[in-house]
Order: sequence, then structure tokens, then C-alpha cells
Amino acid sequence: MWIHRPLLTKAIHLRFLSQAAAAAAALREPEVPLTYLEGFPKPDPKHDETILAIPRATSGKSIAAKERKAGRVPSIVFEQEDGQHGGNKRLISVQTNQIRKLVNHLGRSFFLSRLFDLEVRPTFDSNENIEKVRVLPRWIHLHAGTDAVLNVTFLRAPSHALLKVDVPLVFRGEDVSPGLRKGAYLNTIKRTVPYLCPADIVPPFIDVDLSELDAGQKLVMADLNVHPALRLLKSKDEPVCKIMGARVSELQKKSK
Repeated sequence: MWIHRPLLTKAIHLRFLSQAAAAAAALREPEVPLTYLEGFPKPDPKHDETILAIPRATSGKSIAAKERKAGRVPSIVFEQEDGQHGGNKRLISVQTNQIRKLVNHLGRSFFLSRLFDLEVRPTFDSNENIEKVRVLPRWIHLHAGTDAVLNVTFLRAPSHALLKVDVPLVFRGEDVSPGLRKGAYLNTIKRTVPYLCPADIVPPFIDVDLSELDAGQKLVMADLNVHPALRLLKSKDEPVCKIMGARVSELQKKSK
């Protein structure tokens, strides 16, 4: 039987593509869930807490004022970063006392780098869940004079989400830093550093080791030790801190 050559060529090409796709699928490793690695900070389970919320039908200044007067904080849950442009948005109110307790206990920066379970219920004393979701507090608005919580924005944080997080820095090793022991002082340039983080491994903080820093030396963002899956959202050359003070030679003379 005679077969038109272009059709034969096309059939061979399609079969080749099919075989190549099958081979690629066979070689492709299954996706392994990301986990916190040994030696990196991970959330302390003793601080785990479920944030309770109720639906809020409308928004506006007058509605927000009534919510705050009733002991509630007007809040929003967005679908990741682009939720504010449409997304799966839900208006909610959370309990003022609970949010204030968490912020006071953890600190504002650490509150914004920790994931929580959020349960939306018809009423706070109800056992029925309208929605249960893991969230990251993305933004919190505090009163300038009283530090009262005025608004909170949450982002849904499923395992596949990539979240922009300003991760707080924790400085350690001041007691053994050569420069600080000589009388220099620590100039803290950054308190937080922005990373794009897979939702399952959002670091609660980043340890910054000062134990080997001498006077005049500095650490930049590239020096920070983080999970390899995190992506820095600033220049790696931006300074984080520096040991400031007299010249090294002068400090050495004083230490003798």
C-alpha cells in the first residue's frame, strides 16, 4: 500500500514526540514536599494558635469603627499576593484580644513571619467552620499613638504558594565578637530581609552570626544562611550590619 511520504514523516515525528514525552515522564522525579532543614530556625510549636474569625458583610470607615468598638479587628483574607486585585477575597473580623496577645507575645515582625490556622465561623462561639485555611499575616496596621490593632491582612498559604515575607533577623554572638569585645559597637542596618518563601518552609527568623566579626567588618545579605529554596528579593550586596568604632589598631592597643 502506498503512503504519502509527508504523512509518513509526520506520523514518525508524532511517535517520536510521544516516546520522548513518555521517557521524560518516567525520568521525572516525584515532587518531594519541602521541609525545614536541620540547623535552620523552624516555628516553635508551643506558639501554635488557631485564629478565630467571623464573616464581615461590608467594608468602610463606619463599619470598621463599629467592629473595633465591639472588640473586633476588621480584616481581609486574600489569595496570595495578587488577591488584592480580585482573587479569592473574604472580609472577616478577628478578635482584638487574640491578635493583640499574639503581637505582644511574638513581636510585630515575628507575627508577620509566622503561619497560622484561620477558622472562619458563623459566630465566635460556634463549632461550625465556614472556612479553615492556613494563612500568613501579610500586613498589620497599628495605631501610631496607642499601638491598638486597627486592621490585619492575611494571605492564604497552601503548600504550593510562594509568599513574600520580611523575615526578621536575630543577632547572636555579640559576647564573643572580636570587634565588640574591643569596645566597638554594632550598627544594625537591617532588622528584616525580604525573601520569596515556599509556604511550607517560611522561616520564623534568620540567625545572624556575629562571633567572628572584627571592627570595620560587615555582613551583607549574601552572608545570611537560609534554606536554599528561599529567594532573596534584594541585592545580595546590601549590608545587614557592621561593627563600628575606633580603628582596629587603636582598639588593639586599648585591649593590651
